[in-house]
Amino acid sequence: MTSGSSGRVVVLVLPEVNLLDLGGPVQVFDAATHLGGRYRLEYTAGAGTVRSAQGLELAGLQALAATRTGPGDLVLVPGPRLTGSDRPVSDAAVGWLRDAYATGARVASVCSGAAALGEAGLLDGRACTTHWSLTGAMRERYPAARVREAALYVHDGRISTSAGIASGIDLALSLVERDHGPELAAAVARELVLYLRRDGDSAQISPFLRYRDHVQPAVHRVQDHLAQHLDAPHSLDQLAAVARLSPRGLTRAFTTATGITPLAYQRQLRLERARTLLTDTGLTVETVAARCGFRDARQLRRLVAENFGVPPSRLRARSRPAG
Repeated sequence: MTSGSSGRVVVLVLPEVNLLDLGGPVQVFDAATHLGGRYRLEYTAGAGTVRSAQGLELAGLQALAATRTGPGDLVLVPGPRLTGSDRPVSDAAVGWLRDAYATGARVASVCSGAAALGEAGLLDGRACTTHWSLTGAMRERYPAARVREAALYVHDGRISTSAGIASGIDLALSLVERDHGPELAAAVARELVLYLRRDGDSAQISPFLRYRDHVQPAVHRVQDHLAQHLDAPHSLDQLAAVARLSPRGLTRAFTTATGITPLAYQRQLRLERARTLLTDTGLTVETVAARCGFRDARQLRRLVAENFGVPPSRLRARSRPAG
């Protein structure tokens, strides 16, 4: 885990919960677990049985009063169908959310689940989002919240919110990426046949995620192989064998699916991993170059300067907080 996550995901199931708000993100975390992410899913509610907005009853839920959270836990609040009442969420759920945040847990909402966070005061002074039809009401009811439109999801400290329904899947993928890195998030997206999206304000998508929104298994095999063996040399013939295609067939299939060649993709992966190692570790440039498959430190310095506009030393210094 790279974000201080404990791996525990506690899902707060509210009355009239929308099934896709619940099932979409939960399946992302479940898929991540089967691919090595080690998440532990729990479900809590104010009653042992909760009726969903779509009529399906959800049973066997852990009692809210008996559910405790701690630092690094993730509390997920899928959106309920709101009725327009003065209190969209029960006092018990509001109090539990406040306590959960106070213990150091992260809190993430899907769609109208943001109302629960607003009632708990967790959105005060924070950037957040919700379903497009609710943004006006959110601004009126929670004037201290900085409600954003046209965003799939927003992270602000330990609080995360997402827009309408299916964007909860995007939020969950983003949280997996934060916890385990882009490789696992990309693997989950492939497993669930999802297209990885980002909101307009996000940083440029990592090449480990970019170029994966296709369904060509031969190309995915090559991309997986390159990502898992960054320090090894690869000829086009070797990659073609991984793809079970001819070299010409691989080049054609890879370029059609991604828009770039296999070796250009390999270079982007190596540069992204090098940037991560340079900014997040104290490894020498020589060690980083060896781990990422570059010929030597001189080649890495040249490529970093060409692609990021600064030499490795300044790239590293720029990532360090002042003071």
